[in-house]
Amino acid sequence: MSNWYHTLQTQTERFLTWRHARKERLKRKQAGKNTVLSWIESFLWAAVVVLFLNQFLIQAYVIPSGSMIPTLEIGDRIFVNKAVFGPELIPGYGKLPGFRNPERDEIIIFENPSYVSRPPAVEVFHRLVFMLTLSLVNLDRDEFGRPREQFLIKRAAGYEGDRIRIRDGQHEFRARGESQWMSEADHRALHGLEYPVQRLVEASSMRDFTDAGRARALADIGVAPPRALRDAVDRASRVQVTDRFALTEGYNRTRYQVAPNSSRFERLHHEGETGWYVPDGHLFGMGDNRDNSRDARDFGPVPLDAVLGRAMVRYWPAGRIGAIH
Repeated sequence: MSNWYHTLQTQTERFLTWRHARKERLKRKQAGKNTVLSWIESFLWAAVVVLFLNQFLIQAYVIPSGSMIPTLEIGDRIFVNKAVFGPELIPGYGKLPGFRNPERDEIIIFENPSYVSRPPAVEVFHRLVFMLTLSLVNLDRDEFGRPREQFLIKRAAGYEGDRIRIRDGQHEFRARGESQWMSEADHRALHGLEYPVQRLVEASSMRDFTDAGRARALADIGVAPPRALRDAVDRASRVQVTDRFALTEGYNRTRYQVAPNSSRFERLHHEGETGWYVPDGHLFGMGDNRDNSRDARDFGPVPLDAVLGRAMVRYWPAGRIGAIH
């Protein structure tokens, strides 16, 4: 028994002696370390933590345009939850599994389908700087020095299997398996949603834009528009903001009525009646500021793999801090 006790005591003393000597070596090493190198080491570790958080969990984002007014104003700074839908493995490349897919009416961040990528090394460097500075520094600029919009923030107005169309300036959708169209206003009322949708075009002007499209169609085929359509063109020209979808609807409908055998205008008219189709694995993003938003109505449905995260909370300006819905 005494031999066992003696062995345990000896081993314990050796371990304590080794640990004490190790601590002393670390102290001497730290004391001899250059202060500048110590600061650099601390900065690098902090940078690694920030990059990890931004890449895989939460990223800061600044609102670049007025497409989401009044929900989000230009210059608002927000945090985006990147983990929920699955973050990228490295900036711009690869996609890890998420917890779920985006849901209808959520505000999402996704890659701009019209964005022209830089060389991979430049792309990654720009993204790293953007994340390290919490979106304060954006090196990705065009030839005029303006930030290029690599990411867009919109509301998921349509889900896979939906049909989306615009009627009298209002968004309607028909979900998969449904026979009836539902207006966005009815959808919000049914589900108790309170997010605002801003229109810059008055409802009273919608008919004028449709008639202006009809007048343009008649003029394009050499037919003089009647006085009522010319008056509508005059009224529409005095409105500051144009509803391009109402113009297009009136134009395509008239061209189809005049030449129903034209395959081109038959297709365009049919698309206007049935709306955009959202295929599986895609969603339809639209800005809350409907008359000042470039969104899926322009570039089509967005793949779910291109969705980077969900808008979570606004942290600046101080007077607008709060959750985003």
